[in-house]
Amino acid sequence: MRLTEQEIVNAVCLNMAERKGLKPNEVDVELMWDEDLGFSAEVFAGGRSQILTEGNLFEAITQYLFNQYQMRVFRDQMRFILDEEIIAEIAE
Repeated sequence: MRLTEQEIVNAVCLNMAERKGLKPNEVDVELMWDEDLGFSAEVFAGGRSQILTEGNLFEAITQYLFNQYQMRVFRDQMRFILDEEIIAEIAE
């Protein structure tokens, strides 16, 4: 299974909105990749900016897959791929 960049953004928006008591449409997410730091995201919510690590992204995707697809996925089953966009590949 693969999650598109938009699905990853949706997962992070839902996760951060729940954590901060906001509506998902009040959260903006920009996914990033850096040669030194790897995959991350910058989140804008509640008038503040926050950088999420790859571990935070995995956590958001884990919750998203469970809540949206009733799938239990563990971190070692996921990896990010940088193609024309950032993709999360999920081993089943």
